[in-house]
Amino acid sequence: MAASSSSALDALMLPFAQGLLEWPRGPVLFLRARDGAALRRFPLEQLVCEQGFRPEADALERAGLHVVADVASLQDTSQFPLVLVLPSRQRDEARALLARAVQWAAPGGRVVAAMDNNEGARSGEADLKALAGSVSALTKFHCRTFWTPSLKAADEYPLLQTWAALDAPRAIEGGRYLSRPGVFAWNRIDPASALLAEHLPADLSGAGADLGAGWGYLSVSALSRCPGIHALDLYEAESRALALARDNLAACAPSARCDFFWHDVTHGLPKQYDFIISNPPFHAQGRADRPDIGQRFIAAAAAALKPRGRLWLVANRHLPYESELRTHFASVRTVAERDGFKVIEAVRAA
Repeated sequence: MAASSSSALDALMLPFAQGLLEWPRGPVLFLRARDGAALRRFPLEQLVCEQGFRPEADALERAGLHVVADVASLQDTSQFPLVLVLPSRQRDEARALLARAVQWAAPGGRVVAAMDNNEGARSGEADLKALAGSVSALTKFHCRTFWTPSLKAADEYPLLQTWAALDAPRAIEGGRYLSRPGVFAWNRIDPASALLAEHLPADLSGAGADLGAGWGYLSVSALSRCPGIHALDLYEAESRALALARDNLAACAPSARCDFFWHDVTHGLPKQYDFIISNPPFHAQGRADRPDIGQRFIAAAAAALKPRGRLWLVANRHLPYESELRTHFASVRTVAERDGFKVIEAVRAA
């Protein structure tokens, strides 16, 4: 993940480094922003960085950059002479992001985007061309960088409003839940989460947490199944997913108090719990397996559970979590295995 991210950022800044484009004097908006050496060659005080993924946002904040989860939250909503963007590989989300980039660009400004060749770069270039009418491009670092000419007013671009709405929240599963393109398992119930929900015991009670809560399916399931829960905290690193979880939990009208945290679980948890449920991620923002993320979720859960506290976890069968679980828990048992997934209960010592 890190290598691909760095390559896309290097490619994004290349037209400026080579003198093909001029860095503007005014403010610069960076959508899906990432920190890196290539970025630091330019005036960082000009940047407004939109990043909804907590680990990337934390890295940008550590670099001293101005970070927001949503640029629409800014009090000053003036447009920008330059908008940088690193689109995702989910096409509806990427198209919506490019449309937002054009909307935020001031007349006479431009949009510059970069994508890894294996993450849909050619499609991204074609999409920006369809939006803006023409683009220039270069390839380097196994990535493609593409940019608009000087842009006209946003109402000159007929696709803009339609594409900006492509990743809007919408009902799924017969209207039971809200989701949106780009979040994990956005258009279906993830089969691993479904397996865990099926095996959650009805006696979970007290105060609990859902780590990596996504759009809220496991939390809704736990609250429906376990009447003894009086409080549930949802921790999620992707702000777009967490906003959906708020809506989905509100719709199920739980009797328990629910709180929502935009948080990187690998940094630990601020509270103590009677139980924790989790379908931990095993990718970051790339495709390579990252079992270390799940292992750090397990360590964070162990540190946050009260004595005799219970962790209910689901994972792909091949992921090496048992050793980490036995390090931190007095009892570890596999409850169910199906379709390549495993459900595990782990109990803290008294």
